[in-house]
Amino acid sequence: MHVPDGFINAPISAATGVVAATAVAVSLRGARRELDERTAPLAGLVAAFIFAVQMLNFPVAAGTSGHLLGGALAAILVGPFTGVLCVSVVLLMQGILFADGGLTALGVNITDMAIVTTVVAYAVFRGLVKVLPRTRRSITTASFVAALLSVPAAAVAFTLIYAVGGTTDVSIGKVATAMIGVHVLIGLGEATITALTVGAVVAVRPDLVYGARGLQRKLKLRVDGELVDVPDATPVPVAARSHRGVWAAGLVTSLLLAGFVSFYASASPDGLEKVATDKGIDRRVEKHASSDSPLAGYGVRDVTDARLSGGLAGVIGVGVTVAGGSAVFWALRRRRSQDASPVGTGL
Repeated sequence: MHVPDGFINAPISAATGVVAATAVAVSLRGARRELDERTAPLAGLVAAFIFAVQMLNFPVAAGTSGHLLGGALAAILVGPFTGVLCVSVVLLMQGILFADGGLTALGVNITDMAIVTTVVAYAVFRGLVKVLPRTRRSITTASFVAALLSVPAAAVAFTLIYAVGGTTDVSIGKVATAMIGVHVLIGLGEATITALTVGAVVAVRPDLVYGARGLQRKLKLRVDGELVDVPDATPVPVAARSHRGVWAAGLVTSLLLAGFVSFYASASPDGLEKVATDKGIDRRVEKHASSDSPLAGYGVRDVTDARLSGGLAGVIGVGVTVAGGSAVFWALRRRRSQDASPVGTGL
């Protein structure tokens, strides 16, 4: 659902840029509360994983494909504020390095793919976990439903943005019907990927899933006819529970997906591209400012073998995203530690 340059006019692109910048600024402050010894090392990895999986377009209908948006996955794994930042980092890397998603449309894409998906998904997720039994299966179920609803929500958001800022005269009703219809199908793929990923992490390290915190009920014993809480076991220090295994497994998985599996992804246009072609909203699309990038189109310039070119581009993308994202999230984590440190009063 990467919106290219030329779909949305300059005033609305600028307005969504302000919305996106404000949301990112708020998320930078909110992420300082979410990031700790458990989530900080994984947030950059979550961004890289989303980048990798977004390269895996899957078929959803005749001549149409879809790919992960990632807002629900990021919000549930590392928190909603950090989730907005994760998807924003991915969109920034894709736009600058790979000419995927317009640079003047970056505000549109962050608003639609990072903010809307994350906010909708996390609101649905939190609502469900409050009413479902407090089990790991409930976390997976809530993840599935939250991710499923987040995708058509993003389609609705794009339609509304296009209704006020579209550059072509097209029936908005037809655009809305086509966008929502195809993105409900894409949402099923998003939901499956999100539920499987969250379920896999919950199965091995539930303490690393932000959305699963506080869901364990205290054990109770009946003493003299009354139920009392069982004293908590001595907690294992966070430092003693290494994240290296999960981090390494996630990085290797991301590299394999982007560097190898992506070659077998569907070549059909994604939902937005298909609707744009069918309904004529792409008539004023503009050449991407980064179209001359050595990695434009998810290939390495001058590498003639398609498999090798795409694989190298995917590996580079994962590496750059995990490095850039980790730098941002570690900086925020250190800032939180500094804010929490007692301030000396000596002169």
